[in-house]
Amino acid sequence: MKILAPSPAELTRGRAATPIAFIRAIVTGYRRRGMDPASALAQAQIPPALLDDPAARVTAAQMEVMSGLAMQELDDEALGWFSRRLPWGSYGMLCRASITSPTLEVALKRWCRHHRLLTEDIVFALAQRAGLATIRVTENAELGELREFCLVSTLRYLLGYACWLVDSRIALSEAAFPFPAPAHADAYAYLFAGPARFAAESAGLAFDARYLALPVRRDEKALQTMLQRALPLTVLQYRRDRLLVHSVAQVLAADPAAAQTAEDIAAQLNTSVRTLHRQLKEEGVSLQRLKNEARRERAIRLLLQTRRPVKQIAAAVGFDSEKSFARAFREWTGRAPSAFREGRQQEEIPPS
Repeated sequence: MKILAPSPAELTRGRAATPIAFIRAIVTGYRRRGMDPASALAQAQIPPALLDDPAARVTAAQMEVMSGLAMQELDDEALGWFSRRLPWGSYGMLCRASITSPTLEVALKRWCRHHRLLTEDIVFALAQRAGLATIRVTENAELGELREFCLVSTLRYLLGYACWLVDSRIALSEAAFPFPAPAHADAYAYLFAGPARFAAESAGLAFDARYLALPVRRDEKALQTMLQRALPLTVLQYRRDRLLVHSVAQVLAADPAAAQTAEDIAAQLNTSVRTLHRQLKEEGVSLQRLKNEARRERAIRLLLQTRRPVKQIAAAVGFDSEKSFARAFREWTGRAPSAFREGRQQEEIPPS
């Protein structure tokens, strides 16, 4: 498979936010194998003298080229972290094993389980408690001087892949790391969109468990494209948050008859009206459409599961009159409420 790479002009363009410590870690991987990183550094346009400046930073494109070359030259996607090499394509295999998952929860469970087939030096585990989802890392081997780079890289890749799978930003409640805050701790805000906690008991991520129910939105074709240039796609910071749209639908479904304004809903979700409208626009839906869907679903349930008169159902889903409800229901389903109820009941009567 041909691997795409940034052009020479792209390498030094943009913000230099990646700590030089991560480049030094890659260089360590080369030297542990008795190999020279000079060619990779040159192709990434990283002067060797920069390695001696602890405050230096490189761009995401330079990091992409350096790590990509190292993975291929060392034939190790783990870049020397583990007791055994992970040959080129190992993490792609994890992606393929989870791409057919129905939800993010299933995908993450598969990822964590299958990662143990690659190595048990570190083990990932997904858990839920009190509405919070956590991914924790258990270290079963001494990672030494590559510990920070290993834990940051694997968690960032897993988070980025999860966001890509559901095409949504996953807002973190916390990113935890079992080492003191490094001198470049400010870079963690760019890598992990949420509070970073250092000197924790173990490495891990925590986020709202409702994200786990989001459906996987990618397929094999999209995966093939992503794997040609995985680093920028998995490090991409998404603006869209599909959980917000899902939460709007839940608020409306809880009380379809309520005349809730955008201000009311935004207040319940602890967000701004501007953010609410922006997220809905990015999803290609309107607040009115979500309101109509909530009313329609509620109306259908009442028609099929109760014997309440159509006039009462109209009021229960927020219509002032039976006539306006009947007109809207016909637009939704192509049938009048009473005809819809009678037709579905007849469909359920077995033939004699």
